Amino acid sequence: MIRPRTLASPPRAFLVDDPRFDLHSLGGPAGGYHPERPQRLLAARAATGTSGVQWTSVPAREATLEELSLVHSARFVDSLEELRGRRTYLDADTYVSPDSVAAARLAAGAVVDMVDRMIDGPEGRAVALLRPPGHHARPDQAMGFCLLNSVAVAAAHARARGLSRVLVVDWDVHHGNGTQEMFWRTPGVLYASTHQYPFYPGTGDASEDGEAEGRGFTVNVPLTAGGGDDVIRGAFERVLLPVAREYAPELVLVSAGFDASERDPLAGMKLSTAAFGWMARALADVADETASGKIALILEGGYDLVALESGLGAAIAGCVGGASFELPADPDHPDVARAARAAARSWRVT
Repeated sequence: MIRPRTLASPPRAFLVDDPRFDLHSLGGPAGGYHPERPQRLLAARAATGTSGVQWTSVPAREATLEELSLVHSARFVDSLEELRGRRTYLDADTYVSPDSVAAARLAAGAVVDMVDRMIDGPEGRAVALLRPPGHHARPDQAMGFCLLNSVAVAAAHARARGLSRVLVVDWDVHHGNGTQEMFWRTPGVLYASTHQYPFYPGTGDASEDGEAEGRGFTVNVPLTAGGGDDVIRGAFERVLLPVAREYAPELVLVSAGFDASERDPLAGMKLSTAAFGWMARALADVADETASGKIALILEGGYDLVALESGLGAAIAGCVGGASFELPADPDHPDVARAARAAARSWRVT
């Protein structure tokens, strides 16, 4: 159930989108089918276009080597540059087309500028419609449909701008192994993830909680296939939200995948459309409490186009429009209880 918020004027937010993101493509009928395809952004744009939000566009420009080097090695960036103009597969899942490297660098550069505008201006909400996605990209490796890790670049840039505490919440159905690895040893970025487990890429057990000064600043809530709205609400209310509030972030970034939907063909979770709105609203409330309202939804996965459009629409309504959503809750689900026990080693959760 959705309860819209009555506003005196249309809500405002930043929007990252660029037609050059569509050029990351296998290349028509001759190229075959891949779930990470340009049509995904058509669905995402349909959601932003009917949202009622007054969008302020953030133009895309390619990230510099200095910006990318905050999370990626220069050697890896150079190796990607050598693939400009080529069409090949980097692994069984991850392709590049002639324009893919440019699209990935445009996505990363756009979120850097988005973060700057969020930090410097009064508007705190943002949505970034990016392709290719990024959260699997490691410091030295592209994988899992991902070339460059845009959300990690954004978080690292925010830290470089002087923020002390950046929260990255990843609700994609796949664990964001790349983002976790990049901030594994730092308390300046808290990475928190809900994801199907065991599942690709095989990481994200509740015991994975960081190292050295970063110990405790990685929070994983692995969920068994088949979990639905009650489990995700329990995970948020018992683990992620208490940790987030104690951390008191100055910026909230969401790796917003929509492949935990009950419709998605690549995974086995059972979230409804309302679940994405509920999660977005809950995280927006955290941002309002400690981050002056600064929160960005950054597109990751989601491969059923209907689910992507409806899920993103609900997330925008919750995050930007302030709509409320009702979900059942199961705080005692075994997956939630196990994650809560792990998080309790570093955070006051029960």
